[in-house]
Amino acid sequence: MSSEPKNLPELREIIDRIDRDLVALIAERVRCLDQVIAVKLRDGLPAAIPERVEEVVAHVRAEAEAAGVPPDLAEMLWRSLIGWSIAYEDDHLKDSSQS
Repeated sequence: MSSEPKNLPELREIIDRIDRDLVALIAERVRCLDQVIAVKLRDGLPAAIPERVEEVVAHVRAEAEAAGVPPDLAEMLWRSLIGWSIAYEDDHLKDSSQS
């Protein structure tokens, strides 16, 4: 992206494209979660593994800082994403164990 100021409609188009890209990446992440659920079922692992959560958050904070993104923003977003992911896994793990 150039450093030259753009008008608001152009900037909104850029933001909309970025949002589409983010949604596509989130969809890919959710598809991966489905595979994680299968492995956790097979191996008898719980949805929440606190050590892994903290490992992911630390990694994301470092990546954010290196990219010039406020680490607190990245942590807030990822903790929300991880919380949703754990609930998603937990629901599927419970459904599969009741079958």
